[in-house]
Amino acid sequence: MNELYQQLIIDHGRHPRNHCACDQATHTHEGYNPLCGDKVKIYVEVEEDCIRQLTFEGTGCAISMASASMMTDALKDKSVDEAKKVFYAFRDVVTGEQQASENLGKLGVLAGVSAYPMRVKCATLAWHTFMSAIENSNETVTTE
Repeated sequence: MNELYQQLIIDHGRHPRNHCACDQATHTHEGYNPLCGDKVKIYVEVEEDCIRQLTFEGTGCAISMASASMMTDALKDKSVDEAKKVFYAFRDVVTGEQQASENLGKLGVLAGVSAYPMRVKCATLAWHTFMSAIENSNETVTTE
């Protein structure tokens, strides 16, 4: 599992998926992790309660970029409610509140982040920013 974790983090960190702006976005939001310097902007296109497009722009550590990349793959084509359920399950796993389940698929490899509390903020930044975008929050997401 540790080897798979490292391979996915390296792959998604070096070659993030959906790393671009989205002109059709119906929701956008920005997030910032001052401790690590991670910055992310999430673009979500929702049509008839379905996430049609989910992209991001940003810079940061490998865990932050890999998590954002994996999130865009995992949530695309889900309903907003389904995406929120995945968010809560992912958050609970990376904070160590629950064990990873098969329901998370590849996202489960990020469960190892729970052993490093400072890295939890890196792994969850894009996710919290996504939630703020969906909820039309006016405040920039910060991990502080």
